[in-house]
Amino acid sequence: MTAKYPDDTRLLIEAGLKKYFPKKRNPEVIYEAMSHSLFSGGKRFRAILVIEAAKLFGATAEEVMPTACAVEYIHTYSLIHDDLPAIDDDELRRGKPTCHILFGEAMAILAGDALFSEAFSLIASAQRAGDCGRIVDVVRELSSAAGVSGMVGGQVVDIISEGRGIDAATLEFIHENKTGALIKASVRAGSILAGASPSELTRLNSYAGYLGLAFQITDDVLDVVGDTEVLGKMAGSDVKLGKATYPSVYGLEEAKAMAESVVGRAKEALNGVAGDTAVLRNLADFVYERQF
Repeated sequence: MTAKYPDDTRLLIEAGLKKYFPKKRNPEVIYEAMSHSLFSGGKRFRAILVIEAAKLFGATAEEVMPTACAVEYIHTYSLIHDDLPAIDDDELRRGKPTCHILFGEAMAILAGDALFSEAFSLIASAQRAGDCGRIVDVVRELSSAAGVSGMVGGQVVDIISEGRGIDAATLEFIHENKTGALIKASVRAGSILAGASPSELTRLNSYAGYLGLAFQITDDVLDVVGDTEVLGKMAGSDVKLGKATYPSVYGLEEAKAMAESVVGRAKEALNGVAGDTAVLRNLADFVYERQF
């Protein structure tokens, strides 16, 4: 059975991104570079997690849209920088030329920097919450997830591990931080803004942790078995760079089995969570069903 993706929410996010994206000023080229990467498509997976988590506790999509859009800014910044020649050296993203291919490396770096700073500016200027302390907590969550204790830390270990044989613990560290941290922060941010209790946050934290792991394992598998045209990025790039991946450590079939198991754990973690968790469960299934 194919999981139903919440395209209605994705369309709301697209509208939100257009609403909140900074108005073009001088120098125009930086806005063009930012816009190229931000509006090049994508599932808006992390932003959807912000909204769907918030809905569980009575908030609307509109109420948390600034934070959902800010998460997309952060995610897009990370993709721009990941694609640079100094890191993954990719020429294709979402089926389109990567930012540095069109605008040059220097402008791509600056476009990523700009999106990252604009993310927190958007939250500070547009996000509302009944308790302003919740906004502070969200900023803390997202900045931690994007920094050295999250994406940056995972990326560093990923880079220094290229071409080396690593153990399972190192592999888990890389992907828990490089990919999982922002997914977890997205779920937590939406929940926090909507006033989730500490016990509810614990359950959703477990869900998000398993979801992030499943997302990365399937990404690793798709790099081996996926098609470039379908994926929208170059298949086989992990192997080319000697990246540490789940198939390289566990083997392809075992990695697929691990992904299925972790998706099951993600859904189990939602048991006992108040509210309609159907969309979050479907998102877990979608992660596994993307291409295999």
